[in-house]
Amino acid sequence: MVNRVETYNQPRSYDDAIAWLRDHGFDILEAPGTQHRVFLKKNGCSAAIEKNDDSNVKIFATPGVLVGTEISKLVDRGFQKFLKTTKTEVPATAEKLKALHDFTEELREALGGMSFYNESLGTVSNAYLYDRVEGRDTPTAQKPERAWEAQERAAKKNSRKPA
Repeated sequence: MVNRVETYNQPRSYDDAIAWLRDHGFDILEAPGTQHRVFLKKNGCSAAIEKNDDSNVKIFATPGVLVGTEISKLVDRGFQKFLKTTKTEVPATAEKLKALHDFTEELREALGGMSFYNESLGTVSNAYLYDRVEGRDTPTAQKPERAWEAQERAAKKNSRKPA
């Protein structure tokens, strides 16, 4: 029988995380107009972290590939992954996905976070849009009324009217 000792990373303090990131080749840029918030860059990817109340680190902007000057969100459409910003959406290449995966893993290690099995296999998307049903992920209260729902509502309304 093999004894296995499970180890967990301990969260690093903000200052320790910044030192670790600098030692591992991350570019660190102070966010303008704020204190204790920095943007991190490496290999065409970026994220932002900040110091929280107990001197630990909180991710302010999730990791993404830089498209222009914006940090993109990864969207999976089933047949292809895309890098989406507020201005554009471009197909994600294998090189960009590999860079994003490596960046995310290094950032997780720097912050003392845990690495989960599904995330260690590859890049995890911010959104999964496998089908072509528009508005599928919209909250129920914000969804437009469907044709059959309108018919049911009209039928109920008509059945309440006195003859």
